[in-house]
Amino acid sequence: MDEETRRRLMELFKELKGPVRLYLFTTQGHCLYCNETETIVDEVSSLSELIEVVKCECEADSEEARRFGIERHPAIVVHGEKPYGIRYFGMPSGYEFGTLIEAILAVSTGESGLPQAVEERVRGVDKPAHIQVFVTPTCPYCPLMATAAHRFALVNQNITADVIEAVEFPELADRYRVMAVPKTIINDRVEFEGAIPEREFAELLIKAVGG
Repeated sequence: MDEETRRRLMELFKELKGPVRLYLFTTQGHCLYCNETETIVDEVSSLSELIEVVKCECEADSEEARRFGIERHPAIVVHGEKPYGIRYFGMPSGYEFGTLIEAILAVSTGESGLPQAVEERVRGVDKPAHIQVFVTPTCPYCPLMATAAHRFALVNQNITADVIEAVEFPELADRYRVMAVPKTIINDRVEFEGAIPEREFAELLIKAVGG
């Protein structure tokens, strides 16, 4: 992280209100970018006393991994005063570094940044919803969908939002036939490519849960 980025983040983190805990899951086995991901979260946490990193070098069958539903590495769970179902799989680099920062800000402030009408629609989801957004670090449109998914999870405990770096998890990307990013899958029922408005995203979410 260069000095200018550090300076900008320190200024941005003045907006933080509540504590944020970043659970970092790595493994001793084959893990692309586990070390690099650890470096990123360590550097980010060093810029604010409100950001804490909890590291778990553990396999998928460990108690901590089961607690957060972690089945692949590296993984970051962004946790505030309570769990929000906000997860990132892979190294948050390139454009996706901003996705991590936005998640930290949202969890700390409790502010989703969603339009009121959209937030009300998302709050109305009363069944479990699993959103997966496939991204790459070089995709300028991916953070729009990734951040929207995380915001949905922030305002509704029924929603879990996973942002997945497609290149780092090719088997998962193949399973969901990811040919372009961002690609979003909701409850394995609704899927679409590209960035869409949050309002439209919310309606597709409601459709996926049978609303």
